[in-house]
Amino acid sequence: MGTFHYPNGKKIVTALKTKKKSSSVPKNEISYSNRGMSLEDDLNQSNQYYLLTGKAVIHKKPTPVQIVNVEYPKRSAAVIKEAYFKLASTTDYNGVYKGRYIDFEAKETKNKTSFPLKNFHEHQINHMQQIIDHGGISFVILRFSADDDIYLFDCRYLIQYWNEQKEGRKSIPKGEISEKGHSITIGYQPRLNYLDIVDRVYFSPSL
Repeated sequence: MGTFHYPNGKKIVTALKTKKKSSSVPKNEISYSNRGMSLEDDLNQSNQYYLLTGKAVIHKKPTPVQIVNVEYPKRSAAVIKEAYFKLASTTDYNGVYKGRYIDFEAKETKNKTSFPLKNFHEHQINHMQQIIDHGGISFVILRFSADDDIYLFDCRYLIQYWNEQKEGRKSIPKGEISEKGHSITIGYQPRLNYLDIVDRVYFSPSL
């Protein structure tokens, strides 16, 4: 088992192994057979589809890790015993679409009627505001796992609700997310075609 230390001092104990790269050529095929996938899985498959079809280049951001203790029980594998996350993460995904920088966060909740604001962090909200200030596209993709309802929600609305915490707000009602956001339908290829909504929201001639 390995230990990860977050910037706030918390630890995560896990086991990580690194293996030698296979010499086989990876297949450019995407499987959509798993119907119980997480939001992250769905987005990763969708982004892979966008990449393979030349539509966009969007990836999940890696978290910088500093490895401090590694053991080699086998010549073909290394086991990370202790590591530190160097920085707190900002948002989950970023990339380029139609010449515009895109940066977004993906979150899930088991709540049926609202999305808790505690799922976000102040440094993430500040990061989203900076993206807007510099002309980028920033939003969140929210999933209500109980009903499998998924929405694209512009970060300007999220920032407004975040600032209302001073007045006692704890969450965003699902009805308001449905009204101000845009429903994402689960499909086949891509699994979550959120760029179709990005076209309508951020690239509409009327905007």
